[in-house]
Amino acid sequence: MNTSDENDNTDNVVDIFSGRPLSDLDGQCIIRLSPELDGLEMLYSNDASDGSLFSLQILCWGLRANGEVVGLVPWLNQIMSCTELCDPLNGHWEGYYDPGIDDIFEEPPIHKVVELETAAEYYEYQCENADDIIQEVPDTIGTHAILSNDGFQSLTLAEVISWRLFHDGSITGMLADQDKVHSTPILPGDDCLYPAEENPKFKYFFQHHIANKIKAQDPEAIAAISLLTED
Repeated sequence: MNTSDENDNTDNVVDIFSGRPLSDLDGQCIIRLSPELDGLEMLYSNDASDGSLFSLQILCWGLRANGEVVGLVPWLNQIMSCTELCDPLNGHWEGYYDPGIDDIFEEPPIHKVVELETAAEYYEYQCENADDIIQEVPDTIGTHAILSNDGFQSLTLAEVISWRLFHDGSITGMLADQDKVHSTPILPGDDCLYPAEENPKFKYFFQHHIANKIKAQDPEAIAAISLLTED
């Protein structure tokens, strides 16, 4: 019996959450990471900003299966593409920013594109399981996870040691289980590391400047957390 090619065509199958064909989602899958080491940032605005722009350090660059390269940032409780920014105040991506030369641009730096494409070609992994680890990169921007189980009446800030890329394209921040730390410094791949999402107290990721404000009980930072709690 001959079967039609349409039976295997994922363009006819739509993901109920995104509304995109599964073939598109396959192309969106991240297959390689490259840490951002030159201080490049993401610029964004929101409906409450009154024309102001805000910046956030880029964690790394990701190569998608379709060949697209995007900047990635920790955002709320996940890591996401700069170009697909989703903000509680209807945030909008405005571009990439190089503070060293005060330059705003929309396309990823060509040296990162070349690096990712070359590395992906060289490290051509053959994986069988979705949770096979493809890559693990250190956190270089001071990301912290905020942990709380009482509605932020009390909270703990835990340093994100690294970010782990899996075969299915998912990326997770890795925290250290202090009961399993046997040596320091704690490095990517250490046996004491576990995904932040596995901690029932995990709420959000924050970069170091916000984390430091939270530690210092800064009123604006505490108010921002309260706003997130209400959402």
